[in-house]
Amino acid sequence: MNKQDILKLFDKITAPGEGKSLLESNAVKNVEVVENRILVEVNIGNPTLQAKKRMETDIVNLIKNEYEYAEVQVHVLGQIAVNPIEPPKKERPLPNIKNLIAIASGKGGVGKSTVTANIAVTLAKMGFSVGIIDADVYGPSIPIMFDVANERPSSVNVNGRAKIKPIENYGVKLLSIGFFVDPNDAVIWRGAMANKALNQLIFDSEWGDLDFMLIDLPPGTGDIHLSIVQSIPLTGAVVVSTPQNIALADAKKGVSMFAQPEINVPVFGIIENMSYFTPAELPNNKYYIFGQDGAKNLAKDLDTAFLGEIPLVQSIREASDFGHPAALQDNTPTEAAFSEITKNMLTQLVKRNTELPPTEIVRITNTSGCAAH
Repeated sequence: MNKQDILKLFDKITAPGEGKSLLESNAVKNVEVVENRILVEVNIGNPTLQAKKRMETDIVNLIKNEYEYAEVQVHVLGQIAVNPIEPPKKERPLPNIKNLIAIASGKGGVGKSTVTANIAVTLAKMGFSVGIIDADVYGPSIPIMFDVANERPSSVNVNGRAKIKPIENYGVKLLSIGFFVDPNDAVIWRGAMANKALNQLIFDSEWGDLDFMLIDLPPGTGDIHLSIVQSIPLTGAVVVSTPQNIALADAKKGVSMFAQPEINVPVFGIIENMSYFTPAELPNNKYYIFGQDGAKNLAKDLDTAFLGEIPLVQSIREASDFGHPAALQDNTPTEAAFSEITKNMLTQLVKRNTELPPTEIVRITNTSGCAAH
């Protein structure tokens, strides 16, 4: 047994959601060989105990397949802290929720809700406590994507007050207007009614302690968006787009909305959905059906981060329709894509909470403008 031969073995094993072998990703930090003992230290991107134990078992089995009589000791570290830095509470609303993140898009049909669902389950797999508010009042889709469309939230007593208990699946707490209306009926509400219903979902519910609340916004830049920034201090926002110019033009407006001095919500970056198509029979080919690097170039132009790209894959659509987000499936290119995007978002989140003060709630002063409160 020697160190170089053992290192070569790590080209055969991949950490969950990483996409590259442990050798390619430089995850192997140390290997020591002492007589028949092999000591290994690796660093993976998933900090949960389950992921570490699984990685430890895989490495032991890998080495023992080659060196049956070796005594193997493995130490697995996680790269991401389980509790990212949070802003000071400062008497803010929803003090038990550490980070409130809006997922937005300038244009409809770009996969914003799909991205929200998959980021949420990826965060949950990493060990975080996560909730989703489906703020797309007129087109709620989160209940379908989590296979809970027929569920109805119950009531729970909290300090003598009745509150809504969120539905939970895949480790994510969920509330949506879709739970309270017939799925075959259109929601025909004026803005004030929609805003009131949304505020009930946010403030009249028992969310408990959460590391993350993701808010799935409707497309565009309208009344619901203003209601959200008026009601809660968003930690930041993420904008989803597809590569074609018409979607990028609307995504630019979405970034611009959050950057308005009166609103001033940090944008963590842009995610490009439906970036390219790879046929199953040609796994090494990429076809850029809607254009190439559109969102990446837009992020550069707007001086914001490019968080990653998601391929145009049939299984993502099927998983959403089936109510089982694609990122739940381990060791797939889709899981790797959402894992990378989520890690990049966390990097921007920690940077934002380290360098910037907490976001202020926006106070609407008239019909044509806003002022920070």
